[in-house]
Amino acid sequence: MVLMAVDHASGVFNAGRLMTDGIALYTPGAPLPAAQFLTRWITHLCAPTFVFLAGTALALSVARRREAGDTEAQIDRFLVTRGAFIALLDPLWMSWVFAPGRVLLQVLYAIGASLAAMALLRRVPDRWLLAGAIVIVVGGEALTGLALVLGGGNPTLPVALLLTGGQFGRLVVAYPLLPWLAIMVLGWCFGRTLTRVTTDAAARLLATAGAGALALFAVVRALNGYGNMRLLREGGSLVQWLHVSKYPPCLSYTALELGLMAVLLAALLRARQRGPAALLVLGQTALFFYLLHVHVLVAAATALGLAHKGGLAATYAAALAVLVVLYRPCASYGRYKRAHPDGWARYV
Repeated sequence: MVLMAVDHASGVFNAGRLMTDGIALYTPGAPLPAAQFLTRWITHLCAPTFVFLAGTALALSVARRREAGDTEAQIDRFLVTRGAFIALLDPLWMSWVFAPGRVLLQVLYAIGASLAAMALLRRVPDRWLLAGAIVIVVGGEALTGLALVLGGGNPTLPVALLLTGGQFGRLVVAYPLLPWLAIMVLGWCFGRTLTRVTTDAAARLLATAGAGALALFAVVRALNGYGNMRLLREGGSLVQWLHVSKYPPCLSYTALELGLMAVLLAALLRARQRGPAALLVLGQTALFFYLLHVHVLVAAATALGLAHKGGLAATYAAALAVLVVLYRPCASYGRYKRAHPDGWARYV
């Protein structure tokens, strides 16, 4: 959540912000100043972690609801309605601060549509789900290329919504569904494993999978061909190694970010630490914070006349400020949600 706040503060205040995370966004040979690049790059961890852990939380939640006596139909209905609600928040609530005058489908669309899809997919055996997710992650570039060839080089709207992303007039699809659904399915499979193994075993699994994913990233990036969505290394610098495609997510991006997430999560599980209370509050009210923080940043930048006029100092100062401003509202909302577990707060 803190890293996400840095990224969105940069998007509002930082005149030098880099957005070069896809072949359509980057001009080959363009400079990538390290400080600006790394400020953007550290936030790449956010979206894959959100989506993976949404799948993990879903698996644990479904298990709890079954134990509480909910029927399969009740669980399905909640998944579909909550998924639709979350997906609609992108065009109806977030677009006018992220992209005024346009309709932007990004992480909430991906999470919401994936949740709705899990109403059906959760009935598929775990091993087949895992295999399918791996096929999509590894074969996504081939599927994208095939779709573009069949479409004459330009994706149709259904293909953009599912695979490639793209712009259609005022509609911008930034997070195509299938690559992010695959990440949620991986999280679901991990959550299912958590219901059967000890914390130590889960930490070992994460550490092993994380090391394997990071090794895969190193191989794919070193070969500098398939798996990079044509956003290739232009040298051997650290920045060039880390300059991978998020739009759409390529194999090297997914392997790197999920690998880092898995190693970090394994370390946290082994440490048995709950973490600082302030970070727990943000983590436990993630969607509530997300739905407010960009609006607060945009309002502040507009009021101060600083929109897109600052640098990295303004970026980090604004990120800290929005975290401080929203901490108490998040804490209050968290208490309300715990006191009303079956109310409207289940959706946020």
